[in-house]
Amino acid sequence: MSFAHYVERLAGEVVAGFPGDCGIYAVTFRIDSVDQDPRFPYVAVGYTTEADAAKSAQQAQTASDAWETRWSYAYFPETALEGVRTVGCDPQGAAAHRQEAESRGLRYEDDEEPDGRDELLVEWFYEVCVGAARRLHGSGRIVEALGRPVPVVLYDMFEPDAMFGLTSAANPAALVAEFMAQDPGEDPSGTTSERPEG
Repeated sequence: MSFAHYVERLAGEVVAGFPGDCGIYAVTFRIDSVDQDPRFPYVAVGYTTEADAAKSAQQAQTASDAWETRWSYAYFPETALEGVRTVGCDPQGAAAHRQEAESRGLRYEDDEEPDGRDELLVEWFYEVCVGAARRLHGSGRIVEALGRPVPVVLYDMFEPDAMFGLTSAANPAALVAEFMAQDPGEDPSGTTSERPEG
């Protein structure tokens, strides 16, 4: 099984276990790595609810914070920040990642210079996470678990500008229209500037 298929399968299992009656409006993928080392990536799969957003809105300073309290990870609850489960850094996931990284020529050891391989590992993991989110939609797993389609918000707290490009690439456009309203890549003419690859 490829590393991508492994992440897709486990992410699907996590979402299948979400409570379907608690007002979940977004599945969340917090993209990270152990000790900020791209050789050991993982994604924390979680969710946020309408009750979470309402609580954040009550604590917000102004009404203009409405988008932030609903969509910014700065306001996300523990179920979205820490996730329900991390996928990728367990022994099976780490072994699958290492084997595939080696086959792609991206693996390096502590005493070696990454020579750009670190950045390529990050890009590859972004692609894996976008693919896993697309699979959640395509397989019907989200609707099956939650009773309706909801977006998957992908974010990397160490690369915040990647959030919009990744989330856009991972979801049907209609599901993320509200989220994408704050995309700094959008300009008033309606055209979109180049976004990070997903």
